[in-house]
Amino acid sequence: MRVVLAEDLFLLRDGLVRLLEAYDFDVVAAVGSGPELAGALAELKPDVAVVDVRLPPSFTDEGLQCALAARRATPGLPVLVLSQHVEQLYAQELLADGSGGVGYLLKDRVFDAEQFVDAVRRVAGGGTAMDPQVIAQLLARRTRDAPMARLTPREREVIELMAEGRSNAAIADRLVVTERAVAKHTSNIFAKLGLAPSDDDNRRVLAVLAYLDRG
Repeated sequence: MRVVLAEDLFLLRDGLVRLLEAYDFDVVAAVGSGPELAGALAELKPDVAVVDVRLPPSFTDEGLQCALAARRATPGLPVLVLSQHVEQLYAQELLADGSGGVGYLLKDRVFDAEQFVDAVRRVAGGGTAMDPQVIAQLLARRTRDAPMARLTPREREVIELMAEGRSNAAIADRLVVTERAVAKHTSNIFAKLGLAPSDDDNRRVLAVLAYLDRG
Protein backbone atom coordinates (compact mmCIF):
# COMPACT_ATOMS: atom_id res chain seq x y z
CA MET A 1 0.00 0.00 0.00
CA ARG A 2 1.53 3.30 -1.16
CA VAL A 3 1.61 6.16 1.36
CA VAL A 4 2.49 9.83 1.11
CA LEU A 5 3.42 11.22 4.53
CA ALA A 6 3.58 14.92 5.44
CA GLU A 7 5.02 15.99 8.82
CA ASP A 8 7.31 18.97 9.39
CA LEU A 9 9.11 17.60 12.48
CA PHE A 10 11.95 15.46 11.18
CA LEU A 11 12.15 13.03 14.12
CA LEU A 12 8.40 12.35 14.08
CA ARG A 13 8.38 12.06 10.29
CA ASP A 14 11.27 9.59 10.37
CA GLY A 15 9.59 7.61 13.15
CA LEU A 16 6.33 7.39 11.22
CA VAL A 17 8.15 6.22 8.11
CA ARG A 18 9.84 3.46 10.08
CA LEU A 19 6.57 2.47 11.74
CA LEU A 20 4.63 2.31 8.49
CA GLU A 21 7.37 0.36 6.74
CA ALA A 22 7.47 -2.10 9.63
CA TYR A 23 3.81 -2.84 8.88
CA ASP A 24 4.50 -3.36 5.15
CA PHE A 25 3.39 0.04 3.89
CA ASP A 26 5.38 1.55 1.02
CA VAL A 27 6.12 5.18 1.93
CA VAL A 28 6.62 6.66 -1.54
CA ALA A 29 7.19 10.20 -0.24
CA ALA A 30 7.85 11.74 3.18
CA VAL A 31 7.73 15.52 3.01
CA GLY A 32 7.86 18.44 5.44
CA SER A 33 5.96 21.32 3.81
CA GLY A 34 2.71 22.19 2.07
CA PRO A 35 4.17 22.75 -1.41
CA GLU A 36 6.06 19.44 -1.22
CA LEU A 37 2.87 17.67 -0.16
CA ALA A 38 0.84 19.18 -2.97
CA GLY A 39 3.46 18.08 -5.50
CA ALA A 40 3.74 14.55 -4.10
CA LEU A 41 -0.03 14.00 -4.06
CA ALA A 42 -0.44 15.29 -7.61
CA GLU A 43 2.45 13.26 -8.99
CA LEU A 44 2.30 10.02 -7.03
CA LYS A 45 -1.46 9.55 -6.40
CA PRO A 46 -0.93 7.31 -3.35
CA ASP A 47 -3.35 4.81 -1.84
CA VAL A 48 -3.52 6.97 1.27
CA ALA A 49 -2.08 10.26 2.53
CA VAL A 50 -1.12 10.77 6.18
CA VAL A 51 -0.98 14.51 6.73
CA ASP A 52 -0.18 16.88 9.58
CA VAL A 53 -2.73 19.72 9.65
CA ARG A 54 -0.12 22.44 10.26
CA LEU A 55 2.72 22.56 7.75
CA PRO A 56 5.15 25.24 6.57
CA PRO A 57 5.21 27.82 5.22
CA SER A 58 2.02 29.08 6.90
CA PHE A 59 1.86 26.71 9.89
CA THR A 60 -1.93 27.21 9.96
CA ASP A 61 -3.95 24.58 8.13
CA GLU A 62 -1.71 24.16 5.11
CA GLY A 63 -1.59 20.36 5.32
CA LEU A 64 -5.37 20.04 5.54
CA GLN A 65 -5.95 22.43 2.65
CA CYS A 66 -3.46 20.54 0.45
CA ALA A 67 -5.22 17.29 1.29
CA LEU A 68 -8.66 18.76 0.53
CA ALA A 69 -7.40 20.14 -2.79
CA ALA A 70 -5.99 16.71 -3.67
CA ARG A 71 -9.37 15.10 -2.84
CA ARG A 72 -11.09 17.56 -5.15
CA ALA A 73 -8.63 16.69 -7.92
CA THR A 74 -8.83 12.96 -7.18
CA PRO A 75 -12.26 12.31 -5.63
CA GLY A 76 -12.13 9.76 -2.85
CA LEU A 77 -8.38 10.03 -2.27
CA PRO A 78 -7.99 8.57 1.25
CA VAL A 79 -6.63 11.11 3.73
CA LEU A 80 -5.77 10.63 7.40
CA VAL A 81 -5.16 13.99 9.09
CA LEU A 82 -3.04 14.30 12.23
CA SER A 83 -3.53 17.20 14.63
CA GLN A 84 -2.03 18.27 17.94
CA HIS A 85 -5.42 19.35 19.29
CA VAL A 86 -9.12 18.77 18.59
CA GLU A 87 -10.18 21.44 16.12
CA GLN A 88 -13.79 20.88 15.11
CA LEU A 89 -13.63 23.13 12.07
CA TYR A 90 -10.91 20.95 10.54
CA ALA A 91 -12.94 17.80 11.18
CA GLN A 92 -15.97 19.44 9.59
CA GLU A 93 -14.02 20.44 6.49
CA LEU A 94 -12.66 16.94 6.13
CA LEU A 95 -16.15 15.42 6.33
CA ALA A 96 -17.86 18.04 4.19
CA ASP A 97 -17.83 16.14 0.88
CA GLY A 98 -19.74 13.24 2.44
CA SER A 99 -17.53 10.52 0.96
CA GLY A 100 -15.41 7.92 2.71
CA GLY A 101 -11.70 7.47 3.08
CA VAL A 102 -11.17 10.13 5.74
CA GLY A 103 -9.68 10.16 9.21
CA TYR A 104 -8.83 12.69 11.91
CA LEU A 105 -6.54 11.59 14.72
CA LEU A 106 -4.78 13.39 17.51
CA LYS A 107 -1.02 12.91 17.36
CA ASP A 108 -1.12 11.14 20.72
CA ARG A 109 -2.68 8.16 18.92
CA VAL A 110 0.48 7.75 16.85
CA PHE A 111 2.25 6.34 19.90
CA ASP A 112 -0.16 3.40 19.91
CA ALA A 113 1.25 1.63 16.85
CA GLU A 114 -1.61 -0.82 16.36
CA GLN A 115 -4.28 1.86 16.73
CA PHE A 116 -2.50 4.17 14.31
CA VAL A 117 -1.87 1.46 11.70
CA ASP A 118 -5.48 0.28 12.00
CA ALA A 119 -6.62 3.84 11.31
CA VAL A 120 -4.39 4.13 8.23
CA ARG A 121 -5.67 0.83 6.86
CA ARG A 122 -9.30 1.71 7.58
CA VAL A 123 -9.02 5.05 5.79
CA ALA A 124 -7.12 3.51 2.86
CA GLY A 125 -9.98 1.01 2.54
CA GLY A 126 -12.51 3.82 2.15
CA GLY A 127 -13.67 3.87 5.76
CA THR A 128 -13.46 6.46 8.49
CA ALA A 129 -11.20 6.79 11.51
CA MET A 130 -12.28 9.65 13.73
CA ASP A 131 -10.53 10.36 17.02
CA PRO A 132 -12.78 9.63 20.01
CA GLN A 133 -12.15 13.13 21.38
CA VAL A 134 -13.34 14.67 18.10
CA ILE A 135 -16.49 12.57 18.19
CA ALA A 136 -17.11 13.45 21.83
CA GLN A 137 -16.96 17.16 21.02
CA LEU A 138 -19.25 16.82 18.01
CA LEU A 139 -21.68 14.86 20.15
CA ALA A 140 -21.48 17.45 22.92
CA ARG A 141 -22.63 20.10 20.46
CA ARG A 142 -25.71 18.08 19.59
CA THR A 143 -26.80 16.26 22.72
CA ARG A 144 -29.07 19.10 23.84
CA ASP A 145 -30.81 19.23 20.47
CA ALA A 146 -33.68 16.98 19.41
CA PRO A 147 -33.51 14.24 18.30
CA MET A 148 -30.06 13.64 19.84
CA ALA A 149 -31.57 14.30 23.25
CA ARG A 150 -33.77 11.25 22.80
CA LEU A 151 -30.84 8.84 22.67
CA THR A 152 -30.27 6.72 25.76
CA PRO A 153 -26.83 6.69 27.44
CA ARG A 154 -26.13 3.27 25.88
CA GLU A 155 -27.16 4.52 22.43
CA ARG A 156 -24.77 7.43 22.82
CA GLU A 157 -21.98 4.96 23.62
CA VAL A 158 -22.86 2.99 20.49
CA ILE A 159 -23.01 6.06 18.24
CA GLU A 160 -19.62 7.26 19.47
CA LEU A 161 -18.06 3.91 18.55
CA MET A 162 -19.93 3.88 15.23
CA ALA A 163 -18.56 7.32 14.45
CA GLU A 164 -15.02 6.09 15.11
CA GLY A 165 -15.60 3.58 12.31
CA ARG A 166 -16.21 0.48 14.43
CA SER A 167 -18.18 -2.49 13.12
CA ASN A 168 -21.04 -4.02 15.09
CA ALA A 169 -18.72 -6.84 16.15
CA ALA A 170 -16.10 -4.40 17.41
CA ILE A 171 -18.72 -2.37 19.27
CA ALA A 172 -20.11 -5.51 20.87
CA ASP A 173 -16.64 -6.52 21.98
CA ARG A 174 -15.91 -3.07 23.44
CA LEU A 175 -19.22 -2.86 25.33
CA VAL A 176 -19.28 -6.56 26.28
CA VAL A 177 -22.70 -7.16 24.73
CA THR A 178 -23.95 -9.31 21.86
CA GLU A 179 -23.89 -8.22 18.22
CA ARG A 180 -27.66 -8.64 18.22
CA ALA A 181 -27.91 -6.06 21.01
CA VAL A 182 -25.70 -3.66 19.07
CA ALA A 183 -27.81 -4.15 15.94
CA LYS A 184 -30.92 -3.28 17.96
CA HIS A 185 -29.28 -0.14 19.37
CA THR A 186 -28.15 0.83 15.87
CA SER A 187 -31.67 0.47 14.49
CA ASN A 188 -33.03 2.58 17.34
CA ILE A 189 -30.38 5.26 16.73
CA PHE A 190 -31.17 5.54 13.03
CA ALA A 191 -34.89 5.66 13.76
CA LYS A 192 -34.47 8.45 16.31
CA LEU A 193 -32.15 10.42 14.02
CA GLY A 194 -34.44 9.96 11.02
CA LEU A 195 -31.73 8.19 9.01
CA ALA A 196 -32.37 5.23 6.73
CA PRO A 197 -30.85 2.02 8.12
CA SER A 198 -27.86 0.63 6.22
CA ASP A 199 -25.70 -2.46 6.49
CA ASP A 200 -22.78 -0.53 4.99
CA ASP A 201 -20.53 0.47 7.91
CA ASN A 202 -18.91 3.35 6.04
CA ARG A 203 -22.16 4.88 4.84
CA ARG A 204 -23.83 4.59 8.21
CA VAL A 205 -20.88 6.27 9.96
CA LEU A 206 -20.78 9.08 7.43
CA ALA A 207 -24.53 9.55 7.71
CA VAL A 208 -24.30 9.86 11.49
CA LEU A 209 -21.33 12.24 11.28
CA ALA A 210 -23.11 14.35 8.68
CA TYR A 211 -26.10 14.56 10.98
CA LEU A 212 -24.02 15.50 14.01
CA ASP A 213 -22.23 18.15 11.98
CA ARG A 214 -25.36 19.97 10.88
CA GLY A 215 -25.61 23.49 12.15
